[in-house]
Formats: sequence, C-alpha cells, structure tokens
Amino acid sequence: MKTLAIAVGSGTILGLLLTTQIAGPLIAQEAAANQSVYQQLDLFGDVFNRIRSDYVEEVEPSDLIEAAINGMLSSLDPHSSYLSAEAAADMRVQTQGEFGGLGIEVTQEDGWVKVISPMDGTPADAAGIMAGDYITAVNGENLMGMTLDQAVTLLKGPAGSEVTITIAREGESEPFDVVLVRDMIELTAARARLEGSTVVLRITTFSDQTYDQMSAGLAAQIDAAGGIDKVNGIVLDLRNNPGGLLNQAVMVSDAFLDAGEIVSTRGRDNVVSDRFNATPGDLAQGLPMVVLVNGGSASASEIVAGALQDHHRGVVVGTQSFGKGSVQTLMPLQGDAAMRLTTALYYTPSGRSIQALGISPDIVVPQPLPVRDGDGSGVVEERVHEADLRGAFSNNSLTEDELQQLQAERDRADAAAQLRAEDYQLAYAVDIIRGLSTLAQSGGGTP
Repeated sequence: MKTLAIAVGSGTILGLLLTTQIAGPLIAQEAAANQSVYQQLDLFGDVFNRIRSDYVEEVEPSDLIEAAINGMLSSLDPHSSYLSAEAAADMRVQTQGEFGGLGIEVTQEDGWVKVISPMDGTPADAAGIMAGDYITAVNGENLMGMTLDQAVTLLKGPAGSEVTITIAREGESEPFDVVLVRDMIELTAARARLEGSTVVLRITTFSDQTYDQMSAGLAAQIDAAGGIDKVNGIVLDLRNNPGGLLNQAVMVSDAFLDAGEIVSTRGRDNVVSDRFNATPGDLAQGLPMVVLVNGGSASASEIVAGALQDHHRGVVVGTQSFGKGSVQTLMPLQGDAAMRLTTALYYTPSGRSIQALGISPDIVVPQPLPVRDGDGSGVVEERVHEADLRGAFSNNSLTEDELQQLQAERDRADAAAQLRAEDYQLAYAVDIIRGLSTLAQSGGGTP
C-alpha cells in the first residue's frame, strides 16, 4: 500500500512538471501571436493615417475602412464579401424572388467577372448570355482590378436603361459586345409542364418560394395528366440554377426521398455543423426521375442533384456542374451592413465534397451551342417517302381506330423531334424516362 501511494504521488509530481513544461511554451507562443497581431493592427493604423494626411486627394475615412474590410473578406475566397447597407438589402430582396437588373448570377475568377448562370426569362437569358462567359467590360469600362461588388454596381441600373457588356467566350476568337436593357426581374422559382406523359419540373433558383411552387406545380400537372398512374416519370431541370437557400434545397430533396441523409455541413477542423435527413413521403410516389444539370448548376442545385444521385433516386444527365461546395452565412453588421462569410463546406450523403469538382453526370449529354450570329435557317430537310411517289399503292388494311393511333404516334414523334431541336438535353431526359417506364412496366424494374 505504501509503495502504491508513493507511485501515485510520483506520478502526480511528474504530471505537474510535464504540464508546466508543456504549458509554458504554449502560453509564450500565444503571447507572441497576439503581439504580432497588435503589431499588424498598428501597421494598419499607420497606413490609414498616412493616407488621410498625405494622399494627393482627400479621402473619406469611412470609404477607406469599408475598402479595407472588403479587401480582407474578398481575399479569403470568391464568395466571402462585405455588403454595404444597400447591397445587403438587395440580397434579402433577391431571396424573396424579385429584384432589378439583368438576371445574371456572377462570381469572380482570376480578377474577371464570370457568369455562373443566366436566369430564365431575364434580359441576360434573352440575349444569349451563357454559363462560363466572362464579362470583361461594362459600357467600355474594363472590369479587371475591380471588386465583384464594384462590377455588379456597374451592371445594375434602373429598369429600362441600356447597358453594353463585353463577353469573352470559350470557342470565340474575339470578345464581343452584347447590348441589354435592364428590367425588373421577377423570378418564378419553379414551374411545371407536361412533355407527353412526363412532368418537367424547372427550378430556376432556390428562394423562399421554391418548394411551394414546385410541389403545387407537380400536383397540378399530375391532375392534368389524369392522375399519377398516367405519368411515366419526372424530369427535374436544375440547369443554370445558381443556388440560393440551403433549407429550400433540403426541402426539394426531401420531396423525393423517403429516408436517409440529404446533406451535411462541416465547419472549421472538419467538425460536422449540421446534418439534414429526409422524412417519409415521396411526392413522385417512386416514379422514375432524371435530374438535368450543367455548368450553371451551382450550390443548392448541386446539393439536390448530389442527394438524389447518391440515393440512386434519379439519373443525373447533362454536363459537369459548377462545383460550389461551400456554405455562406449572412451576418448582420452595424449600420444595416452585412458580411457574407464562408463558414462551412457541404457534403453529399456518400460523404463527398463537390467543392471545385462539381457533380459528375451519370450520363454526359452536351447541349449544342446556339448560333450567335444567326447563321443557319434551322430548316429540316424533307425526305421523300414511298407514299409520295406517283402511283404508289395505298394501304387500306388499317381500321379507323388504327389510323388514329398511328397518327397519334406520329404526332408524338414530331413533338419529340421538335423538342430535340429546341432543347436536346431535355429531349434526352424525356427519352430516358420513357425507357425506364417501359422497363418497369415489362417487369424489369428500375435501376
């Protein structure tokens, strides 16, 4: 017993010695780090005062402070930034689905303004602006060296006013100008329509209206088709959707999943901040699904596509998505300003981060590039058939009902051909749904 007490006592003494030996250097390191920070802040104050006293023109101190804050945040990553009171108010309005401008979601890359995606039904969309385009100038003013907020300020303006932007596009030998008229952008977050027996759900943004509009649109189209048993599948179109609210992405994913993780977010030191799981209930009642994505599908769009892909709930079709796998938190600051700060990365149910990688489609289907200069008439060559030949035998073997059925099949084929000419990726998605539906009806099940 005495020996044990001595051993324990010795351990305690050694423990105290070790703690002292370890803690001492750590405290010294922390003190040195704090001293370095104070020195840097002194340096900032010195530069600030020199500018105020010696710069060639008088500068507002508040402008200098704001520029310093913006520079500090924008140096972190492309999505962290300082928002003035006006910019913060604009962002809050955008999440409600209505704002003024051109309808372009942009980011900054290597000093240039890059288009994430044009928004449906906006001046940018009508003018043919494409995801991946670089905006190099606005009304002849070069954007290189500007902050993203400064560039966006040049792009914005009163509804009805005209602006000329210079576009650099991959595949074009020279930059070209596009003239747009600014408008009041009133986005419909989600809308639905029937393509034959397939419901196409188009989601343009993840605002606070998205889930309600999507679910109402889906229900209306199921009714229009004559019931769920008359629908062969769902195409969820997320192309050129720049993202938006995380909770809406979770709700849209949950709409088609019965169980399992939808997305998790991890903050500093890779610690899980939040984990979102699906609840029972599938609005599509297990119907086959195809998810359309492209290079303009970002952030919340990629959360939805990744969740449905990982759970094998939908076939992802299109081209590689944008690859924005970070979460930004809008933090209010004094004076109604705000700070948009990247606070976490998000991970799909399988644990993969799509940051800078994007969602890889299960089936890669490029969209043919539109003809910008108007070349090509789009006229389809008419071929001569047997029935067109003079004196050809007619076919009188079909009944009236069979003739009507044949005509209906021809009409469907013509509609499919027209859709393929208008939107090749969507036509491909509808064809996949038709094939999956046929496979399920024949007893083969769905993948």
